[in-house]
Amino acid sequence: MEKVNAKDYIIKQSKSAQIIIINEAHHIPKHRTFTKSLLKELYDNGYRYLGLEALFDSKINETKYPVIETGYYTREPEFGNLISEALKIGFILFRYEASDGKNGKEREIEQAENIQKFIERNPLGKVLIHCGYAHAYENDYPAWGKAMAGRLKENMKIDPLTIDQTMFLERSDREKNHLFIKLNNTKEPIILMDEKGKVVNGKSESTQTDIVIIHPPTDYTNNRPEWLSNGKKVYVIPHPKIKKHRPLLILAYRNDEFENNGIPADIIEIIDNKIPRELYLRNGIYTIVMKDESYNIINKYNIEIK
Repeated sequence: MEKVNAKDYIIKQSKSAQIIIINEAHHIPKHRTFTKSLLKELYDNGYRYLGLEALFDSKINETKYPVIETGYYTREPEFGNLISEALKIGFILFRYEASDGKNGKEREIEQAENIQKFIERNPLGKVLIHCGYAHAYENDYPAWGKAMAGRLKENMKIDPLTIDQTMFLERSDREKNHLFIKLNNTKEPIILMDEKGKVVNGKSESTQTDIVIIHPPTDYTNNRPEWLSNGKKVYVIPHPKIKKHRPLLILAYRNDEFENNGIPADIIEIIDNKIPRELYLRNGIYTIVMKDESYNIINKYNIEIK
């Protein structure tokens, strides 16, 4: 089997695709970080719209940044960073979740219909869809008949480029990781291809997605995952700023977003003097907010990352 850089392969395939559907495991922010890493080059390849299953906010394209009310999963910093980066690049975001009370088959049908309606109203740009788990599956799925991706494919007669990040999830005990994860010693997400150039999904049943991503095992620096630092710079909280307060919650907000209920770009908790004080931030102006164990603000100041 051949190891192929997942990002490079997706960007190449995206040139001939009209719709890309990529999933995430909702409890693994690394998946959002990978989707974010694709945005700039997808935009260069004609993608203009980003559909988010987790998005509730219909005014996100006007406010230009996520807030607490934007969604549920979107409150997590890496999801907030995904949204902020997409808006900064120039993507138009849209929501497509089914109406309240719709579950199972009904939910898949309505999600696909909502996406189709958006595409028909906005035919000039390509579309990236970021969803959860099996919603990205193209073929028959017993619980739902067909998932959102399969129904969209059927309804629009367009074959989407579907990408699965959830098949090979990392375990807390590295020894229990799937063999394919152990094979990935590249430090980057990969796909595996057989001698015929076909993507290997590791299972015998029909392939549900075009691409199956294998993320590398997570390595840590100062108790923080290394993937979190990609494309960012390290800001170390000065000792005088934290004084003797313990525990201490430290949040870094993009410029002017703290006052408007924005989502922090990064969060750390300091419990004792041995806990690292590094935040991972992209270039820009930030408001650093420090809260005590009762969530009272005890310090606030601005920094610029260059």
